[in-house]
Amino acid sequence: MGRMSKFPTSVIGNSMDVHQPFSKLSHMSRRATPLAVVAAAALITTLAACAPEETPAPVGSAAASCTKDSLQTETAGKLTIATDDPAYEPWVVGNKPESGEGFESAVAYAVAEQLGYAQSDVTWTRVTFNNAIAPGPKNFDFDVNQFSVTPERQQAVDFSSPYYLVRQTVISLKSSKIANAKTIAELQGAKLGAQVGTTSYQAVNELIKPTTQPQVYNTNDDAKKALENGQIDGLVVDLPTAFYITGAELTDGKIVGQLPQVGTPETFGLLLDKGSPLTKCVSEAVDKLRNDGSLQRLEQKWLADTAGAPELS
Repeated sequence: MGRMSKFPTSVIGNSMDVHQPFSKLSHMSRRATPLAVVAAAALITTLAACAPEETPAPVGSAAASCTKDSLQTETAGKLTIATDDPAYEPWVVGNKPESGEGFESAVAYAVAEQLGYAQSDVTWTRVTFNNAIAPGPKNFDFDVNQFSVTPERQQAVDFSSPYYLVRQTVISLKSSKIANAKTIAELQGAKLGAQVGTTSYQAVNELIKPTTQPQVYNTNDDAKKALENGQIDGLVVDLPTAFYITGAELTDGKIVGQLPQVGTPETFGLLLDKGSPLTKCVSEAVDKLRNDGSLQRLEQKWLADTAGAPELS
């Protein structure tokens, strides 16, 4: 669901009425193909490598600045991590980020470990997507909530280096008039919807350009209900969310297809306060997880593979 606000999601609450463990999904929707994951990891590595280089810090200072005792966190000796409420699967299982179950929950704990924090040192807080990306002081150290990194958002907040490469996807009911669409042109006469302030909503407007004003919803749960009730023909979310909604929440849901990647690839980053003293250290932690293969392994465990999600031309 790229939250834009998740072509930023920030696409992107009422709570979901059903929270089935992601492990109950089909084998296909539970794993990621190694080729797809390796390709995504390689692209994210390339994007990270293109970032401007910083002047090296004096010998010993970089290591010291990123030790647990040196980090300027909300609460000394603790790491406060934020996410939305509800937090949806497969990003967080059962709306319990503290469990470490789900891709983003697992990534958050992996970053915490890189920074020297045990799981017992992590405190979770809930912040809505739009409040998190708004300018102003934050009550967390970093927020993980499918935040797409965009220049507009970077004016108000900081982002870590990317931990996930995003694709926006159209889903529908099998009975929808767009269920068998193969091209973007076939979607332009449809009633489409997306979560407010997300990159999914941006994708509807900038890539599909429907002739009917797209509908905007406070949460993907609200949008899903509109789809079920026939108020919209299709819904745009990120690919993992598309697999979860069509595989676990809709009895007759279908992935219509992935929207083309245009311009700079869309990525998710951890969100921090503008000018946060933690940004550099959090980015270094994410980079280490990418370089040692940890992010790839977490994708393989928690995120769906791209089989069954054709490309829309």
